[in-house]
Amino acid sequence: MSGWDEGNVYYSDQRYLASGEDGDGNPLGGSTTMDPVLARSRFAEFIRNFQGAPGAAGAGGNGTAGAAGAGATSGGDDALHTNALGGSDHVSTAFIYRDALLAARTRLRVKMEHMQQFDKDLAECLIERPSEYLEQLELAAADVLAASRHREDNGEEPERTPVQVLLYSDSQFGPSTMRNLTSENVTKLVRVSGIVIGASKAKAKATAICVRCKDCLGVMFCPCKPGFGGVQLPRTCNLANNVEPGAKPCSLDPWVVEPEKSQYIDQQTLKLQEAPESVPSGETPRSLTVAVDRALVQRISPGTRVTMVGIYSIFTSQDSKAGSKVASVAVRNPYLRCVGLEAESNASGYDETFSAEEEAEFRAFAQREDCLEQIFARVAPSIFGHDDVKRAVACLLFGGGRKSLPDASRLRGDVNVLLLGDPSTAKSQFLKFVERTAPVAVYTSGKGSSAAGLTASVIRDASSGEFYLEGGAMVLADGGVVCIDEFDKMRPEDRVAIHEAMEQQTISIAKAGITTVLNARAAVLAAANPPSGRYDDLASASENIELQTTILSRFDLIFIVKDPRNYERDVQIASHVINVHKEAREAEAIDGTMDDAAMGMLSDESRRDPKQDFLKRYVTYARRNISPRLTARAADLLEGRYVQLRSRIRSRIARRDEDAPAVPITVRQLEALVRIAESLAKMQLRREVTEEHAIMAWELFHQSTMQAAEAGVHTAALSSEQREEVILAEEALRQRLAVGAARGERLLLDEMVRTGFDPRVAKRAMVSMIQRGELEHRGARKLVVRTSA
Repeated sequence: MSGWDEGNVYYSDQRYLASGEDGDGNPLGGSTTMDPVLARSRFAEFIRNFQGAPGAAGAGGNGTAGAAGAGATSGGDDALHTNALGGSDHVSTAFIYRDALLAARTRLRVKMEHMQQFDKDLAECLIERPSEYLEQLELAAADVLAASRHREDNGEEPERTPVQVLLYSDSQFGPSTMRNLTSENVTKLVRVSGIVIGASKAKAKATAICVRCKDCLGVMFCPCKPGFGGVQLPRTCNLANNVEPGAKPCSLDPWVVEPEKSQYIDQQTLKLQEAPESVPSGETPRSLTVAVDRALVQRISPGTRVTMVGIYSIFTSQDSKAGSKVASVAVRNPYLRCVGLEAESNASGYDETFSAEEEAEFRAFAQREDCLEQIFARVAPSIFGHDDVKRAVACLLFGGGRKSLPDASRLRGDVNVLLLGDPSTAKSQFLKFVERTAPVAVYTSGKGSSAAGLTASVIRDASSGEFYLEGGAMVLADGGVVCIDEFDKMRPEDRVAIHEAMEQQTISIAKAGITTVLNARAAVLAAANPPSGRYDDLASASENIELQTTILSRFDLIFIVKDPRNYERDVQIASHVINVHKEAREAEAIDGTMDDAAMGMLSDESRRDPKQDFLKRYVTYARRNISPRLTARAADLLEGRYVQLRSRIRSRIARRDEDAPAVPITVRQLEALVRIAESLAKMQLRREVTEEHAIMAWELFHQSTMQAAEAGVHTAALSSEQREEVILAEEALRQRLAVGAARGERLLLDEMVRTGFDPRVAKRAMVSMIQRGELEHRGARKLVVRTSA
């Protein structure tokens, strides 16, 4: 194995013979080969002469210069971001690549389909041997740019400017998914999609190292391999060619690196992970390290969905703890050297190409009188009843419209829903349905989720020791839905971490010297159980909903899901469940040769319901194309209902008939009514929210949030004497628990009872203080901590 580290055996950027043949004269890999000099000439001809019709060269067909215009016409960062990630310059002539190069000067985006259209063999060489031919393409672009410039005033040739070529493609080449990349794809050009979950700081990567011989003082530039590749210095100095006879030659390894004279480019490391919807059932998502440089550095933040074109390469990892010498000689880690990427601006992971027939079908469906009823009926059809919850889930899937205000602030359009109630009431099934139906969805459990896992974390790289960001569930679900089961089992400090994400839809990070803001534009569907496990009808709403008002006010719709003991309903549910089991099909293995993951994927395909497929496509189409706005009559109706509701609650509290409701009614609830009405209009593909939509939104809000606030025994049932007892019990709790102190909940209640307080009065006083934020549960709800005076 000698020579492995010298770049002679299976190195990622290993140079091939110019003739395209191995030592025995056989073509390498049987692929098309072309002399590099000829390839450079053909690339230059392609850049100068390729013509495209208007709209043929845009990113995804959205404009002529979108494919070719990789640079900013003004040189600004915003223009660079637009062009580097899929934007378009406005180029009027037909020579799209030549004009785009003259406008950008430092970068050029090339569409692989255009290259195949111009010369299929040339494109094949670029795909099979990108390390060699991409360099020729960039040199050809620099040649075309230099040829278009005039001489300087003193008659000298203009300075040669290097050009970065960024590749992209609308069609797939190479493995279709990240998990299908194998050793056969090493050194090949591939196209992969996923979510960027981590981004490191920008570094300076040397392209040519300047070294000086300490004996003869000669200077030499050594080129560095791109990506994670390094440089190999010669052991001896050959610079002193005119040494006098008998003079002492240069010593072995005489080189001294001169960093100030070396040449550098910007480089950044990203971590790309499979999209959640593309991971097979029961499998963990695969991730891939990505190296980006020059114009692509610091253009992508964690949580962005991207499609990358790059060279699948390998490198030697160095463990900072064990040392680089213990690495296995014959093992290399894969990574992707990105040579082009496109960001999905709407963060939707579902296929968004709609034919004219599909659009006509969608609009015909929206014109039906029973359009809303048909949509509600297709939400979780395997669940019996819960019609109001199904309406709320439909509103969550479609969502309202995001708005930007003149002061640059934004209003969220996603609808957040909380399901609170008894076990075995299909709460988790609703979450699973949304995970399967939403274009982008992430499912997690509250008990196993931390604040960093839900928002974002700062990770220290094992090899370099530097810190980088890694997005959590809220970031990965950007543009979709986060399903959180067992929401009540989360620690209070973890629930507080998602407050910003649920309202402002951003996540602010200030850790380890990293200060940034990530997008978390996701709706939240949460399921929780009451403190006692089942909903207690003899307790007040505050005792059944032991969540702080700060988190409750961020949910647009809150449902109390009960399991009533009714004979007729039990018969209907039993019959429905039995029929579901009878009609369900069992997954079958083919010849017993398929593994569990393949069987799971085959089972999902075979069980796919055309109605559910239609609903998923319809949701994606509506979210992408429809953004309804309130009409004057609908706005007046919602405004009047909200003012009346606030006035009624205020008068009750003033008469001391009852305490403040367990679910606060604030301006956020008025905004929730607007979002619900907009989602109902979006289901019918309407641009305006009518008065009918506003009435339906008010009814749904009243049947959910208002009934949840009024459920159970009202505090109005307390007499003045009982109310005074609760106040005395609260004062006794303050005396027994100092600010910052913690005691066991059971021990504290027992002590209150021994001093003469009624158990229910003591419990109610504790619940009231928890609702106000004076007390807080810790340690799996076994400890009570006083947080404020």
